[in-house]
Amino acid sequence: MSALLKNEWTISVTAVTASLLTAILTFARTSAVVVFLASAIALAVLAMLVGQATEQLGHYMGPGATGILQASIASMPELFVSFFALRAGLVTVVQSAIVGSIIANSLLVMGLAFLFGGWKNGTQRFASERPRAIVIMMVLAVSALVLPTIVDAIHTPAEAHEETLSITSALVLLAVFFASIPFSLQGGGVGDAVPAAEIEQSAWSRTRAISVLLTAGVITAFVSDWFVQALEPTIESWHISQAFAGLVIVAIAGNAVENVVGIQLAIRNKMDYAISIVMNSSLQVALALTPILVLLSYFFTPVALTLVLPPLLVVALALTAILSALIVYDGESNWLEGLALTGLYIMIAISFWWG
Repeated sequence: MSALLKNEWTISVTAVTASLLTAILTFARTSAVVVFLASAIALAVLAMLVGQATEQLGHYMGPGATGILQASIASMPELFVSFFALRAGLVTVVQSAIVGSIIANSLLVMGLAFLFGGWKNGTQRFASERPRAIVIMMVLAVSALVLPTIVDAIHTPAEAHEETLSITSALVLLAVFFASIPFSLQGGGVGDAVPAAEIEQSAWSRTRAISVLLTAGVITAFVSDWFVQALEPTIESWHISQAFAGLVIVAIAGNAVENVVGIQLAIRNKMDYAISIVMNSSLQVALALTPILVLLSYFFTPVALTLVLPPLLVVALALTAILSALIVYDGESNWLEGLALTGLYIMIAISFWWG
């Protein structure tokens, strides 16, 4: 228990320290690259802290309500980063970060979970009914992201109305998300939380969980702004593309690191919960975060975010959705499948290095 408490406090102290360091470096007008690295570390740790506080608060709400809470709040760091990036006109970064979050969870995190879990436990099995439900929702969300791009690519009459199509797709995704709430509240939703006993966390009081969540949210907003301010100079300094920055750096800093708990559960051979955590993380980005960003961009940012994506992003997204469906179909996994998923993620990431 003391080790667990130490770990919780370590995450909190690291998040505050990294955030304060980012603030000092920003106001001292230090090199943009240094500010970028510090803020990226701060965002990664803050994402872990937000996820931890959300899970702890969920202990007082029941599994269904916790699923809704996770879907609504767990992507807070990514939401702030994407919002400030849109305000800075970095649409390519945001589009790449959205896709990058989905494929980072579905390929990188899932692959590492299969790899390390398989090495330790051999072939692992899991119930496939709930993951199949998640995959169905995921395919719908991916379709909403892919269709506007296809409309633009083949020059249909709807091409001239890509903003209307993007808004409509966003509203449909949000409608599906809100329609799933009653189902989740009944305890059978795709967003059910992992029981506290399974992730072996010591219980927080309700006041502490809310306080940590609110504090982390405020700090995340400031750090996200500093992160985006340093992002463009860093891209130029490192000679990387905006697409790579969004797909890999922003996505991992804002989302994938927090899902290390999925890898830990796979190593402990608790694959049902590991699969649920990782797949729900991808789903909440596609079903909730993306449409919210599309709608916010039309009111609060100078550049509207549409769902017309670069073709290579669409291909990466489609491959991820197909592989996710194939993976959960047989209800078992092994280390070789994990290695293959991780390898595919690396190949996709490298293909975006130059643009």
